[in-house]
Amino acid sequence: MSIIRREDIRNIAIIAHVDHGKTTLVDGMLRQSGAFRENQEVQERVMDSGDIERERGITILSKNTAITYKGVKINIVDTPGHADFGGEVERVLKMVNGVILLVDAFEGTMPQTKFVLKKALDLDLPVIVCINKIDRAEARPEEVVDETLELMMDLDASDEQLDCPFLYASAREGTCVRNLEDEPVDLKPLFETILDYIPAPEGDPERGTQILISTIDYNEYVGRIGIGKVDNGSIAVGQEIIRVNFHDPSVREKTRITKLYEFDGLKKVDVQRAEIGSIVAISGIGDLQIGDTICTPGDDEAIPFQKISEPTIAMNFIVNDSPLAGREGKYCTSRQIRERLFRELNTDVSLRVEDTENTDTFRVSGRGELHLSVLIERMRREGYEFAVSKAEVILRKDEKGRTEEPYEIAYVDVPQDFAGTVISMLSERKGELQGMSTLADGTARLEFEIPSRGLIGFHGPFLTTTRGTGVLNTIFDAYGPWKGELSYRKNGSLIAFEDGDAVTYGLFAAQERGALFIGPGTKVYAGMVVGESARPEDIELNVCKTKHLTNTRSSSADEALTLTPPRIMSLEQALDFIDTDELLEVTPESLRIRKKILDSRLRKRANFGK
Repeated sequence: MSIIRREDIRNIAIIAHVDHGKTTLVDGMLRQSGAFRENQEVQERVMDSGDIERERGITILSKNTAITYKGVKINIVDTPGHADFGGEVERVLKMVNGVILLVDAFEGTMPQTKFVLKKALDLDLPVIVCINKIDRAEARPEEVVDETLELMMDLDASDEQLDCPFLYASAREGTCVRNLEDEPVDLKPLFETILDYIPAPEGDPERGTQILISTIDYNEYVGRIGIGKVDNGSIAVGQEIIRVNFHDPSVREKTRITKLYEFDGLKKVDVQRAEIGSIVAISGIGDLQIGDTICTPGDDEAIPFQKISEPTIAMNFIVNDSPLAGREGKYCTSRQIRERLFRELNTDVSLRVEDTENTDTFRVSGRGELHLSVLIERMRREGYEFAVSKAEVILRKDEKGRTEEPYEIAYVDVPQDFAGTVISMLSERKGELQGMSTLADGTARLEFEIPSRGLIGFHGPFLTTTRGTGVLNTIFDAYGPWKGELSYRKNGSLIAFEDGDAVTYGLFAAQERGALFIGPGTKVYAGMVVGESARPEDIELNVCKTKHLTNTRSSSADEALTLTPPRIMSLEQALDFIDTDELLEVTPESLRIRKKILDSRLRKRANFGK
């Protein structure tokens, strides 16, 4: 056995809380390493390649890139910061030999900072701490360094991990310094620290091939592409290999490598051979899964792979059966929806899809509301039409048979004026206040332990109450005892009781009963929710009602009816709003809220039985 170190390679992941600047930092590293031509037009946050990622300013899928500095190839993995995509972070850390932890110089350590850092420390990876956004007016870098060290101690970091380098950066400006007094010029101190502090990958070149597949990419032309690091041996095009899996001994498939790629800047480059420490992409293996190990036949030892955290939230995806079904979507059948959901499992390791007793209903489980809403939005843009139910938490039984539910730690930053109201809102949802502090700018930070159920549908009312100034961050804590029934909404729904087109006269009468979601000319059907009632109970009304024409004209007959503009909801707001007896009808063109039971009499009968 002869272990060698590849001094010409470094493999790193950039980890951080959402919106602390990971993708912007990678932009700067790519630019300053010469990955782009001088005159090349490059959009900002170039690593966020998906439409949804660019619109929301979040990273959903981890991305691979590589730069060269002083003859050393630095493979960089840009990871998501949002806990809902934690499955992505957990698995890519197996590919790297160290991490750059990015912390906002004002916000400090946040829930997802703790989440991603714990994953890295558990794998015994060395950490470079980079305090970002030091050019912000309210930056407090010295305090944030202390907070980060405290967090590392809380997470039982080893002495070596605690003795880590601290850098200060402005990713937006593309500068980094070792000391705050230094003059910021470029990102050179960061590159130098990576070479000095992150260990070079090592392995045994004389052993058979061993590559753990940590990420799956998908391409319509070549199918599934597995990405992983060469741990031992080497790999070459045309080589015969066997696919095995540590958790599933039944996986034993022999095949050949048809295509091999390495990363260079934002491109995949064809290579004939790759050695220890290289991060490679492999295509041509049909059923390749995350967690599979690619080995040489006869020396087929699978690499252990940590179990990905289980989903905590589920919702039903249902074939749309409303009176307007099939008019706006390209793919509407149960076969098409099922095929698309199971295809998502190719790349999303944290998702679960199950068939149910009803062939038109599929149960989809994920890590949080954002995780599932991104999937819904993606399917909608691809032309799918379907309905989804209210998200619900996944319950389980403890050893004594008692029901347990998932709990989250919620960190809420709000102006002092709203603190009392927010405490009372979260307490109503079974939350318990664990701590309260005041930040440097006078904002109140509240820490709550709350059942995950209590946070479903909370974001909309929270933003309304705090007038858009509140910031809510949550992280899964543990399973705990069931806290009893919970009501999601104080107000009922306004429900249309006939099919047709909404008219101004009918809407004018309806708006006195609550807030409308539709305007004149909107197609409606019996059982469709057209607004939020001002009272706790549901109200049925006729929004298609026209004014009766008579022979006599009243003095006010010609006065124009003034309608309040309707409340147009985003996908997240609609998912937040729907109650347990309602569905959200999703099409490429529309979002409609409806009752599960459209017929008014059948609905009353069902409610009477409760």
